[in-house]
Amino acid sequence: MFGFLIKKTFFDMWDNLIRMIIINLGFILLLALIILSANLLKNNPAFLVPILALGIAILFVYSGVASWMASQIADYSRPEWSEIGAVLKATYPSSLLFALLNMLLAFLFSVGFPIYGSFKSFIGPLASSFLFWILVFWVLAFQYFFPLQARLERRFFKILKKMFLLLLDNPLFTFGLFLGSLLILVLSVFTAFLLFGVGTILLWWNVSLKLRMYKYDHLERNPEDRRRIPWDALLTEDRERVGKRTLKGMIFPWKE
Repeated sequence: MFGFLIKKTFFDMWDNLIRMIIINLGFILLLALIILSANLLKNNPAFLVPILALGIAILFVYSGVASWMASQIADYSRPEWSEIGAVLKATYPSSLLFALLNMLLAFLFSVGFPIYGSFKSFIGPLASSFLFWILVFWVLAFQYFFPLQARLERRFFKILKKMFLLLLDNPLFTFGLFLGSLLILVLSVFTAFLLFGVGTILLWWNVSLKLRMYKYDHLERNPEDRRRIPWDALLTEDRERVGKRTLKGMIFPWKE
């Protein structure tokens, strides 16, 4: 299943290359504005903190819309630009709450680790270890927020609940998803984040959720199959739609 996830994500990205570049350009511009603002206001913390918070909030709202576009691509559809206004209206409340939650957690971790690290007793390492595993747990669950928002749920606390349920039910798959995200991030550096980039990470997460949901649809009909999910049968239609693709056919389709 994981091999097909990689293949589908790559060819979905390639078949929608212009859209993915446009999505990535949006991320690049927003990040550039945040970094520029931070540099201009680095000596004025009274303005720096709210401006950075505003920039991060806008970035998360944009991610919600970009994730919806990625979910449409994962479903073999072409996202319509005319729908973006309605999508923005539907996703911005939960995106803003998620941005605030992440900023709060970043603050708590940035304060907590130094404080507990300064303790001389065994409590310091113990508390630091506890914080570390909370951070790991949160980073892994984070990957499900925007795909769930785009595909299944718009209510913030319902999304959070399903994030953690998916992580607890699929720990190895979620860790593999994280490694794949890191790989895409590394590859993005060599293309200045235009090819691959954050847009492809969102596509990677959305394709993963789309395929993973086949497991739960199957278990609703066959609850006794929890230990043996028939992935070959469940992925038949998607494999047919993606088709037998080669690198040569991708670059020179007229030669196939």
